[in-house]
Amino acid sequence: MPDIALILAGFAVGLIVGLTGVGGGSLMTPILIFFFGVKPYLAVGTDLLFAAITKSGGTLSLARQRLVPWRVVGQLCAGSLPAALLTLLVLHRLGPASAVVQSVMTSTLGAALLLTAAAMFYKAARGRQLPRQLPETDLQRATQARHWSLPVLFGAVIGTLVTLTSVGAGAIGVSVLLLLFPLLPLPRIVAADIAYAVPLTLVAGLGHASLGSVDWPLLGKLLAGSLPGIWLGTRLMRHTPERLVRSGLSLLLAYAGIKLIAI
Repeated sequence: MPDIALILAGFAVGLIVGLTGVGGGSLMTPILIFFFGVKPYLAVGTDLLFAAITKSGGTLSLARQRLVPWRVVGQLCAGSLPAALLTLLVLHRLGPASAVVQSVMTSTLGAALLLTAAAMFYKAARGRQLPRQLPETDLQRATQARHWSLPVLFGAVIGTLVTLTSVGAGAIGVSVLLLLFPLLPLPRIVAADIAYAVPLTLVAGLGHASLGSVDWPLLGKLLAGSLPGIWLGTRLMRHTPERLVRSGLSLLLAYAGIKLIAI
């Protein structure tokens, strides 16, 4: 029964990621900690590789639909990948299972979940509805940030946060993209968010694997559910009731964040 529960959890998270670009680390890490009793450092490390492989499947589906703005993905990776490597170096020095690192991970994860919940709720309640499509002639202008350095800077912040907690590449990433690329249609925002998270979570996840903080059998069970889930989610993305889904997720994440901070 636990195996079935893990596969179903993977499917549900994969589906939500495909629909909204949100939910990888922000949902899976708390689920592993609270419902399956996984230690925080193992939950973070396992979830990073889970996100990398799951979002690779989603990126492939979105690329076939020609929705991924690769220029935006490259700008974010220019900041996030070096930041991830620097954070991994610090974790190597301190050790992921040390009491200090465990405490920092748990507190930072809780704060990241609360920030994610706030970003999602604001987007659902107050955010303007973006166009779902844009003429190809306007896409070049839509993928230009307000300033060239901003995607790199925000990418570095998110890279650090994701490597430490596995949270941040979803709702926070989407919120950042909405601010930096206000003319980009929502499906392309979601596609960029999913695509740039692949190299980031892969680098961070492999770094955690070198520290011994990945549960490989657990990862396999989660992926058995998530890959079909994200494929289905990316197919249904154009028709999802965005505000309803994001509002519900924001409440769930706020609850998980408060619980983690209170540990």
